[in-house]
Amino acid sequence: MNSKYYLSSFCNIKNNTISLNGSKIYSDDNSDFLEFIKAAYKSFDTNYPKFFKMDALSKLAFLAADILLKGENLNADEENDIAIVFSNKASSLDTDRKHQKSIENKEDYYPSPAIFVYTLPNICIGEISIKYKLFSENSFFIFDNFNAQHLLDYAHSLLATEKTKKVLCGWVELDGNQYDAYLYLVTKTGTITHTKENIIKFYNT
Repeated sequence: MNSKYYLSSFCNIKNNTISLNGSKIYSDDNSDFLEFIKAAYKSFDTNYPKFFKMDALSKLAFLAADILLKGENLNADEENDIAIVFSNKASSLDTDRKHQKSIENKEDYYPSPAIFVYTLPNICIGEISIKYKLFSENSFFIFDNFNAQHLLDYAHSLLATEKTKKVLCGWVELDGNQYDAYLYLVTKTGTITHTKENIIKFYNT
């Protein structure tokens, strides 16, 4: 059994900048996250109208994943064997606040189904899975800080037990206009070994 796995590609979205494998591919000075991510979406010619209905966390995760997965030349008509393992600190707090605001006024009580549906952080995984037909394992973990060791161990376990051929891992954190996405693909072939040191190195890129 192959015990060595590889970090084949990675995407970072933070500080009004999107980078792929360490190279800047988009930047925008707009300090409003929703305006920034909408402009970025349009610049990458991503044809997925449901994007505009997503909550902010899902938009962040979806665009980072889309940028990575476009490079995998996936067959859009077939199921793709890629697992997803995400994590963050705030869970779905940004959307939870919006939901709370919609129900706190007892005179104008109307919980919005469009907001409520996103009050779980793993909903962003569902959006990515629908777009790319990913029906393998998926998990979303909440940590106080970026936990490279957990992502490493979980991804290796999925690959070693042959539950998937590749794993899309990372950190997708959003609270208001503060955001930080770092997604990467773990594969069975490549040149950059999937180690804790490399995970942290590219997270800080």
